[in-house]
Amino acid sequence: MRYVVGLTGGIGSGKSLIANLFAELGVPIVDADVVARTVVEKGSPLLAKIADHFGESVLNEKGELNRAYLRSYIFAHPTEKEWLNNLLHPAIRTEMLAQMQAVKAPYLLLVVPLLIENQLTTLCDRVLVVDVPMEVQIARTSERDGSSLETVKQIITAQVNRETRLQYADDVIENALPLAQNLVNLKAQVLQLHQRYLSLAAQKQKKETL
Repeated sequence: MRYVVGLTGGIGSGKSLIANLFAELGVPIVDADVVARTVVEKGSPLLAKIADHFGESVLNEKGELNRAYLRSYIFAHPTEKEWLNNLLHPAIRTEMLAQMQAVKAPYLLLVVPLLIENQLTTLCDRVLVVDVPMEVQIARTSERDGSSLETVKQIITAQVNRETRLQYADDVIENALPLAQNLVNLKAQVLQLHQRYLSLAAQKQKKETL
């Protein structure tokens, strides 16, 4: 398998932005959130199981998964969250691994919000954390999703704390500043990391061919 850089960070940290900057450099992205949406697409067997379990209210008017409703519900009902995770995680992991195996580039970015929580660091050669203070997480997520303060805090609490996440980091990108002030700096950091990861990937490939 190619060199794998795991990208993670708390909700509202800007993982998608950083992943997009790597993608602009031609780096393949395997995104757990994208995979998670794929496995519960309209008409999928997993979506049918979710609707059977939670009721039709978990679907929107188009027959697709109502993510906002489901997220609020499972964070208020921990046992239901466990049921959902047990259903979805194996399918998500299988699809992620398939996408990773198909990559031909020197390295790939594995974007997983719960990389540490779900013990997926074992799939990675290196971990990159996008770091922001909690108050920034709350402000961004509330503005982006329209979620209540209570829901956002529940999501943050369900993730590992900032200190624990940083302990797993091989590399860190600070992303607390507003994008207009920080984009040039972020692009420079991503380019520098890209060069580092290309070098590390080449070293790994060389060792494997010896």
